[in-house]
Amino acid sequence: MQERLQKIIAACGECSRRNAEKLILDGKVKVNGIVASLGDKADASSDVIEVSGKIISGTEKYYIMLNKPRGYITTLDDEKDRKTVSELVDVGTRVHPVGRLDYNSEGLLIMTNDGALTYRLTHPSHDIPKGYIVTVRGHLEEALTTLKSSIMIDGKATRPADVTVLRENSDGGLLHIIIREGRNRQIRRMCEAANLKVLRLKRVTIGDLTLDKMPAGRWRHLTDKEVQYLKSL
Repeated sequence: MQERLQKIIAACGECSRRNAEKLILDGKVKVNGIVASLGDKADASSDVIEVSGKIISGTEKYYIMLNKPRGYITTLDDEKDRKTVSELVDVGTRVHPVGRLDYNSEGLLIMTNDGALTYRLTHPSHDIPKGYIVTVRGHLEEALTTLKSSIMIDGKATRPADVTVLRENSDGGLLHIIIREGRNRQIRRMCEAANLKVLRLKRVTIGDLTLDKMPAGRWRHLTDKEVQYLKSL
């Protein structure tokens, strides 16, 4: 829920609302890394709010692992009235997805109301490996060189990916692809550049976290050890 910054800061016990307004005017408050202006609003459950360099929070933090099914989008609201991942997770408060999995993709998705963690995990400077199992149609031998090389996406070269053939048949096969970026539809665009058609795409790991045998559409709370691992990345 969007609220005035000074109200959020005061609710977190940092100072009075009037002093919070002064901090904003003095340029000592940032929202998602951008210096705030008086009158700005933010969502304490999803935005990273800094006061004099300190990240504040006003609600209990939740950390969820979801096995996203196909046919859901990774936003909280959709103008086209499609199903969203928020419909699958109910912890009594609003949690948002960390990163993206497109409508036809499935697998491991982290959801949280910890804006600071979200900011760290999705920042481009971080090198967090994400593993995918990809069923494709096409000639694998010809495609591997392209998949393991950089390609251009939106005018910027991708980092080389780690690609392993898990199974090969006459018209395609099964690949394990590890990337260290979160570019829009990156795996699908890599396969397209390699003349492969993606039949199924599932994310199975984020760093050391793995789905294991969690059924599609199910979720669980991350353990304290898993949360600390994510915060250490």
